[in-house]
Amino acid sequence: MSEEILINVTPRETRVGVVENGMLQEVHVERASKRGYVGNVYKGRVQRVMPGMQAVFVEIGLDRAAFLHASDIVRPALPASVEGVESNGNGHVPSISELVHEGQEIVVQVVKDPISTKGARLSAHLSIPSRYLVLLPYARTLGISTRIEDEAERQRLKEVLTSLIGEDASGSGRPGYIVRTNAEGQSAESLAFDVAYLGKVWRVVQENIAKAKVGERVYEELSLPLRSLRDMLNDDIEKVRVDSRAMYEKVVKFVHKFMPSLDDRIEHYDGERPIFDLYGVEDEIQRALKKEVPLKSGGYLIVDQTEAMTTIDVNTGAYLGSRNLEETVYRTNLEAAQAAARQLRLRNLGGIIIIDFIDMLDEEHKRQVLRMLNKGLARDHAKTTVYPMSALGLVEMTRKRTTESLARQLCEPCPTCNGRGVMKTAETVTYEIFREITRAVRQFNAQKLLVMASPLVVDRILEEDSSAVAELEEFISKSIRFQAEEHYSQEQFDVVLL
Repeated sequence: MSEEILINVTPRETRVGVVENGMLQEVHVERASKRGYVGNVYKGRVQRVMPGMQAVFVEIGLDRAAFLHASDIVRPALPASVEGVESNGNGHVPSISELVHEGQEIVVQVVKDPISTKGARLSAHLSIPSRYLVLLPYARTLGISTRIEDEAERQRLKEVLTSLIGEDASGSGRPGYIVRTNAEGQSAESLAFDVAYLGKVWRVVQENIAKAKVGERVYEELSLPLRSLRDMLNDDIEKVRVDSRAMYEKVVKFVHKFMPSLDDRIEHYDGERPIFDLYGVEDEIQRALKKEVPLKSGGYLIVDQTEAMTTIDVNTGAYLGSRNLEETVYRTNLEAAQAAARQLRLRNLGGIIIIDFIDMLDEEHKRQVLRMLNKGLARDHAKTTVYPMSALGLVEMTRKRTTESLARQLCEPCPTCNGRGVMKTAETVTYEIFREITRAVRQFNAQKLLVMASPLVVDRILEEDSSAVAELEEFISKSIRFQAEEHYSQEQFDVVLL
């Protein structure tokens, strides 16, 4: 598989695209005016304790107070993604009032950006990532990513790391580490470099904490291009192309310091065509903002993102006859599973996701479709959990969300329909106007009425409902004049008494 990372830099916006076999799989956007907060560490102050929710709101200097749950203050139970993480024994979380009090200063890390009307989500368990490791300053953990499946390699990495940081003697005070998936096959020297780097970073953070005031940032996550390379650049990536000379130099310096063996993969792109026009990336981004996703088989997906969840509906498109309908449905669902996995990455959709596959009778077909979905998600950098297919052909899954989806980053609710995605028809608005006229003349005394509405609505009233207007004028004993207003939306109107 050929894989490239494209980095497009303009003065106010940076974009990173991940292309596999000539097709865009992921796109990340960072704007100077809306830089994300995930990974940043702040000195905060507890603003409000809410015992009923087992949580507190913390002031960290952002527009809205951030949310910290009790489970993100005490040591959590063993997570599924790592091994060897300490637990507090019985999984019991103490009352929030026992853990913190109003006015208390606390060092916290943003784990989820503010999304829609919600403030940022925080954790008091700090973690600072490097290329191959994650430093857990307040833990005593030594964990290995479960994505490293080879048992001998897991053991080797554990032994290498233990030799670098020492055995976990009780009360030794040494921090914890998690070995990241990228570490698979890496030398002891590479891991030693990361241990030393993280040690330096943590010392600087401690100094910053000591002198910081409430609301000040004490550690900042890397910018999008460097963060993307830290997390995604590996031997599978053939090229990293950067279209800005200044960013190219930063990237070269960063890669030379942390991944010297991959120095030769970095390229400055100075072609005449914009870098995101390569492989049709701009077109793919535009398509990723639409609801409908066409499939080669003639079927299509409908992707619908709401506040509560995202639904993906699979359709066969044109009916292809009943002689071999089960086979047609199976093939469409297989293609849809692959396409859905790609769309989740491309659109950066998170939270609860429901995929409504076309009904299948064959249990083996259902298993194969689920297998295809899991295979498609295997290269996803976000953590996903897929549940078995229900009797209705629905697949429930979750995908970890830390930032807004692509659509929410690039778009805003339509001012005409206020994000509903539908508008009242001209006919509906016509009858609303008639009701408003009747209501107005009962309440107020006027000789004439002026109705201002959109041209489409006025045209419809004068052409199709002229007889109804005549009847209404006779009923209220008043004349009604209609005036088209170009700047009115289809749902907008005013009834003026003259």
